[in-house]
Amino acid sequence: MGIALFTRTTRSVGLTEAGERFLERAGPAFQEIVAASNAASDLAAKPSGLLRLAVPRAVVPVVLRPLLASFCAAYPDVSVEIAASAERVDLAKDGFDAGIRLGEFIAADMVAVRLTPAFRLVMVASSSYLVRAGRPRTPADLAAHACVRMRRSDGTLAHWRLQDGGSPVDLKVTGPLIVHDYPSMLDAALSGAAVAQVPEPIAQEHVMAGRLEEVLGPYAPSTLGVFLYFPDRRQLSPKLRAFIEHARTFAASRANANGQSRGRRRSHKA
Repeated sequence: MGIALFTRTTRSVGLTEAGERFLERAGPAFQEIVAASNAASDLAAKPSGLLRLAVPRAVVPVVLRPLLASFCAAYPDVSVEIAASAERVDLAKDGFDAGIRLGEFIAADMVAVRLTPAFRLVMVASSSYLVRAGRPRTPADLAAHACVRMRRSDGTLAHWRLQDGGSPVDLKVTGPLIVHDYPSMLDAALSGAAVAQVPEPIAQEHVMAGRLEEVLGPYAPSTLGVFLYFPDRRQLSPKLRAFIEHARTFAASRANANGQSRGRRRSHKA
């Protein structure tokens, strides 16, 4: 540093005036470095800290809400922040630990953990709408119906995806409503304004309760399901590793429960 900081003798070591001033200014900063090191070590030792997840709004009530309830109970030292948006995010750039998406929209360089089985994208409408406008029998009939459209994050309007005899059909629909997410699309169908195409899990309760009716069932396409995804890292933080394992266990338990429920229904029908 160009100046002596210590005074040395054969019996002791002391500080010069310059050394005293240096210690006075550098001491607090050194203590902060020690404290920061200890804090980082704590995060590496056990699941703790802030876990940030990027998710679309549609999966919050169907998948995320029950998963978060059990995870937070199991890991009270982890705080979970949910950024619910239809936008596709760059996990690393935007500071997220992981995301949850439909499998079709996850980049190939991500590690994906299944949260739900594959499910259909169903077309639904309220009874009042069907009484007023009639029931479509083929995809071509949708040209005469009000259909809810969705605007993608890139600004384009998404076509409806259908299947006909196992072959995919990309259908351009028209209608008075344009939304940005599936919950809003579902709300439009519930209001009787139009036909909507939504993931079956978020419509199932309303169909069973009679608030909505499925139409064009044979033409409903299947999706890969919902996945937790994250960058392929050699070392995962304990909080993310804990969430991944908890999500795997949660998904397996729900799959077993659904299988048992279907078995009971088949036995009852028999």
